[in-house]
This record gives sequence, structure tokens and C-alpha cells, in this order.
Amino acid sequence: MCLSVPAEVTKILPDDLAIVSIDSIRKEISIALIDDLAVGDYVLVHVGYALARIDPAEAEHTLQLLHELGSVGHGLQP
Repeated sequence: MCLSVPAEVTKILPDDLAIVSIDSIRKEISIALIDDLAVGDYVLVHVGYALARIDPAEAEHTLQLLHELGSVGHGLQP
């Protein structure tokens, strides 16, 4: 199963790299697959690569759904 998560670009680095924030967790990723990214853009990240630019509202909605999914699992007993 492949899962990509939305992230906000917070800093553009040399050599097609960037720092992104995924729900306040910072990570260095490659942005070599996407042209003309800017700080504040949202991207889908999979295994350290930005795959696509996405709409900020879509990114926020997806992050909210992931939060809700995570909170459901806390109440389950093994």
C-alpha cells in the first residue's frame, strides 16, 4: 500500500531540496519532480519526494481526516 501525505513547503533549499511541515513535523524532501514550488505551497509527499502540488484547502481537509482516523484508534482495545 502506498500512502502520500500533504505537507506545506516551509523552506526551499539548493539542489532540488526543501523543508516541509507535515502537521508541525519538519522533514527534508526532494522537490525535483515539481517545477516552480514556493514557500507556502502544499505538496503530496511519498517516501521523501514531493509528487504533486495540491490545493491548500484539500491539504487541510486531508490532514483533518488523518487526525480523526488517528483519534479513533486510541479508543480500541487489542
